[in-house]
Amino acid sequence: MSSISTRKKDHIDLTLSKTSQYRRPTGFEMYQLKHNALPECGLDDISFKSHLLGCDFDFPLFISSMTGGHGEATNLNADIATFCEQFNIPFGVGSQRAMLEDSTHEKSFTIVRDKAPNAFIAANIGGAQLIGGMPTYGLKTMISSIQANAIIVHLNPLQELIQPEGDVQFSGVLKGIEQLVKHSSVPIIVKETGAGIDSSVAKRLLNVGVKVIDIAGVGGTSWSRVEAARIPQKRSREMVVNNLTLQYEQEMQERFNEWGNSTVFCLESLRELTRECKFEIIASGGIRHAQDMIKACCLGAHFVAVAQPVVRVLKEEGIKGLEKWYFLWKKEATMIMTLLGVCEWRLLSEEHIIPQIS
Repeated sequence: MSSISTRKKDHIDLTLSKTSQYRRPTGFEMYQLKHNALPECGLDDISFKSHLLGCDFDFPLFISSMTGGHGEATNLNADIATFCEQFNIPFGVGSQRAMLEDSTHEKSFTIVRDKAPNAFIAANIGGAQLIGGMPTYGLKTMISSIQANAIIVHLNPLQELIQPEGDVQFSGVLKGIEQLVKHSSVPIIVKETGAGIDSSVAKRLLNVGVKVIDIAGVGGTSWSRVEAARIPQKRSREMVVNNLTLQYEQEMQERFNEWGNSTVFCLESLRELTRECKFEIIASGGIRHAQDMIKACCLGAHFVAVAQPVVRVLKEEGIKGLEKWYFLWKKEATMIMTLLGVCEWRLLSEEHIIPQIS
């Protein structure tokens, strides 16, 4: 197994642990949804019809980028793609760097289009891999291998700095994104991996042609925690033993475990930006149930994205469990919309949410 493939498998295993999650909250707890005692609508009246990048969807849920590039990912991606095809839900694959560097990993990505011929599927590459520009062949391969409808560029400087084999040079990432926008045949989505994107960063991305921002704020998986947990595993594989040095390194990295901007801070920040720029917002980072989803939309999100909960359900209960999870999520969302007296997803606004008084 290659070093990248090993790392990708480590990531899947470690993100399912409770210890990989942020201790800091998302910020949604600072708001409550506004009850309507006279809703004038019923469960059957609720519509979640939503739009992203000009495409129509039945529910505003994006299965976010998380897996690919190792053997186990093939089955996970196949199941997620099958689910997304069935329920018309957009899906982003994990970083395709492994596939571009080693074609033996290609199947773990191409399987998604085999299983979901009609679904919206987004390709994925890290911002650090765009420094100096992406080769034309790599760009075409990334898109054509899954017939991608969009490309997600993930920004993860915190994770890279903690990661034992991470990239530590970030100068030139924005220029690389600008070049990708110019040369790509599909639109570009930019996301963080859990430390958040605020309006100052979002504005720079929008200025180079990015169409969608996935804020991915603090509150869900802490990739600092994930990478810190990998350090003893990697040292063991390399047969390096220096307990004192290892202890100090772990303690240092633990001080970054709660680093980042909360999901709600990012949403509020970007909501102000929508008043001067036209773009779409995906809310992610600790979205764990339908109330989070509804609150995110009230705060300005057009879509929400999840990753870890989907992989957890799939690994524990299979695709039938994932279907049940989705039905329960949608049932809760429908009940909430009814209690708000809002029949259409697009009509949710700040009017339907109340700041909690501390």
